[in-house]
Amino acid sequence: MEFFLVQLLNGISYGLLLFMLSSGLTIVFSLMGVLNFAHASFYMLGAYFAYQVSTVLGFWAGLVVAPLLVGLVGMAVERYGLRQVHKHGHVAELLFTFGLAYLIEEAVHLIWGRSALEYRVPPELDGPIFQIMGSPYPMYRTFMMLVSVAMLVSIWLALTRTRIGLVIQAALSHPETVEALGHNVPRVFMLVFGGGAALAGLAGVIGGAAFVTDPGMAVSVGPIVFVIVVVGGMGSLAGAFVASLLIGCLQNFSISLDWSLAGLFSWFGWMVGPDTPLWSLWNVKLSQAAPVLPYLLMVLMLIFRPKGLMGTREG
Repeated sequence: MEFFLVQLLNGISYGLLLFMLSSGLTIVFSLMGVLNFAHASFYMLGAYFAYQVSTVLGFWAGLVVAPLLVGLVGMAVERYGLRQVHKHGHVAELLFTFGLAYLIEEAVHLIWGRSALEYRVPPELDGPIFQIMGSPYPMYRTFMMLVSVAMLVSIWLALTRTRIGLVIQAALSHPETVEALGHNVPRVFMLVFGGGAALAGLAGVIGGAAFVTDPGMAVSVGPIVFVIVVVGGMGSLAGAFVASLLIGCLQNFSISLDWSLAGLFSWFGWMVGPDTPLWSLWNVKLSQAAPVLPYLLMVLMLIFRPKGLMGTREG
């Protein structure tokens, strides 16, 4: 029971971090139709900016300043990059963001080097917050969950209960009408893209301190973000939330279990030995297969429900 509760909480906290990262990509795609390959690079920038700010002003200043800086970078990318290639179609946008990811990675190498940085959890959040059957649970994991939930509530309120949220949603389906009412639609899209980048930057601030801050962090989480967007449904924020929790729990439980198909067969009295066909496959442990499970889930989702769990828009 202790193992289950600890892994469940770890899975939820990791899933909420993934949602914090994927929510920006989901919002940008749902409102602008842009699938940003450089989104995970904004996550990396958030961690590096937070580290740089924290060396001077501390962790809490980095938590506020870094997402704002990443948001400004995102707005500049949309204004001077994406907006110029938008007229050439989605392929040009994909190629642009794909190249941008490489440029950001090389810029990080040039400025901060190729080694991991000493970006750590702040002392006031370093320690247990409660115990689960005698096992201490880290305070920072709880902080990650609280920030993620607060961000989710803020996004929902901003999009559904504020005037700017209504303008953003209207600009998607009726841009000419919104422009006729006096709103600057290109500026709205620039703010949306910058907001999506800022959300990725916020995830970088939180995730960089919890795990590792190095130039490979964008590559490590980038594919998972796209898996979440596909599984949850292209453009569905609720779907991204459910998919993030699902994949977070799936990965946390799977890496901790040494189950195999051979063991499952033995429960039914079917003995698997070296002479059994595909013996190596039957002995692959769940912990060994953990990295590919999210992609297997995505493949199954594309086969049986191409629009995802809650998707309403096709990519």
